[in-house]
Amino acid sequence: MAIDKTLTDTDIDALPYRPCVGIMLLNQHGKVFVAQRIDNPGKAWQMPQGGIDDGEEPIKAAFRELEEETGTANAELVAESADWHAYDLPRDLVPKIWKGRYRGQKQKWFVFRFKGQDSDINIETDIPEFSDWKWTDMSSLPDLIVPFKRDLYIKLVEEFSDLGK
Repeated sequence: MAIDKTLTDTDIDALPYRPCVGIMLLNQHGKVFVAQRIDNPGKAWQMPQGGIDDGEEPIKAAFRELEEETGTANAELVAESADWHAYDLPRDLVPKIWKGRYRGQKQKWFVFRFKGQDSDINIETDIPEFSDWKWTDMSSLPDLIVPFKRDLYIKLVEEFSDLGK
């Protein structure tokens, strides 16, 4: 029988952040790839992101996640975030996501320029995470993401805005 343990604020504050990478994929027109998560019933769109495996370098994780989530690795590295960015999950989600082991994620972000055609993107991967995708203006990213990641996306737009032109 499973024990239902309610995490207190002190418990949550003591949890580490999950090491992760984020990918801002730009097309030739400076638009950003965003996708609708399969597991989110709302209309939130996000950029690809994923965990860093033990011993894996962040850039290797970024290329791996790019291919796992978009079905293509046809892109070149353009930029890397100057710092790691962190966000906290809403308190009620902490016990439900990552088995309650993390309070949120700390992410190293990478910008890639997509070198292929839209037909090269295939979100119907071995383990699909997205139900739909589109290209969007970088400036609209904070309005598309779930509220608890909005500040992170604002920082990313500020840091990488000249690359979307």
